[in-house]
Amino acid sequence: MAISGLSNSITQSSLLLASKISRREALVLPLAGAVAGMVSQPRTIRLGGPIFMKSEDPGELAREHRRLGYSAAYCPEASPSDATRIRDVRTAFAAENVVIAEVGAWNNMLDEDPERRKKNLQYVVERLALAEAVGARCCVDIAGSYNPKLWDGPDPRNLSQKFFEATVANCRYVIDQVKPERTKFPIDMMSWCLPDVPDSYLHLIRAVDRPAFGVHVDICNIVNSPQRYYHNSELIAETFHKLGRWITSCHAKDLSPRSVHFAEDVPGRGGIDYRAYLRKLASLPVDAPLMLEHLQTPADYDEARSKRLEQSAV
Repeated sequence: MAISGLSNSITQSSLLLASKISRREALVLPLAGAVAGMVSQPRTIRLGGPIFMKSEDPGELAREHRRLGYSAAYCPEASPSDATRIRDVRTAFAAENVVIAEVGAWNNMLDEDPERRKKNLQYVVERLALAEAVGARCCVDIAGSYNPKLWDGPDPRNLSQKFFEATVANCRYVIDQVKPERTKFPIDMMSWCLPDVPDSYLHLIRAVDRPAFGVHVDICNIVNSPQRYYHNSELIAETFHKLGRWITSCHAKDLSPRSVHFAEDVPGRGGIDYRAYLRKLASLPVDAPLMLEHLQTPADYDEARSKRLEQSAV
């Protein structure tokens, strides 16, 4: 398999011991021939991530993505009502063969204050409209939280039937307001709210019942116990097996264990089985990008991009 864009290119009873591999082996992608027999006709994976250029010019931004070796991007700032800006972004990134992977809509669609909730939902509608206009693969948000202090914080009600039904209603509302034909609206899985496992995501897909509803995968977000951490290979396999047909985009980071919690880390430094993650991603029938996120410095992104991921360019 290959990642495009760099220079030149669970059920507890079914968990099995994950095979141990080195840090570098966990993240370095084998060539397509090396995985023959494991994956049928693996596709090239588009890699993307944040850039740190201070520019508003779409052409400069698109070229900077290519200079850094990216063939996927987070959407540059734009308004869904600014047709000229949207056209310029779409044209510039297409000219560099860089796809717009995601438009982020990160807010709390379940804020218990009615006015804030209404405002948040309208913002998500606008972000989905932008994703549709710019031709992004998806507009992504989390379901939200009933936590009164943290928009994405823990609360026992986040695992309730009330939470699930409100999330279904919100997803339907956002999709029905925009009626997207090109982009999807997925909900990011989280440890502290639904959907928190592949089965709860399947339940949500069936309940939302909209073709424009999709799946966003961030394996680290649902690793919330030593059991899942040490058997994350099986969690990855289950996630792609059950949700693969709906996946629109994926996030890339790693997890390292601390005394009582997990810390996000540069891919390859932690224990996430990137060999399994990338193999499953490459086997999808859709061209879902892999987006680096939540790293601390530009140097961390350089490490993840240049030293840990070997691939050929699209």
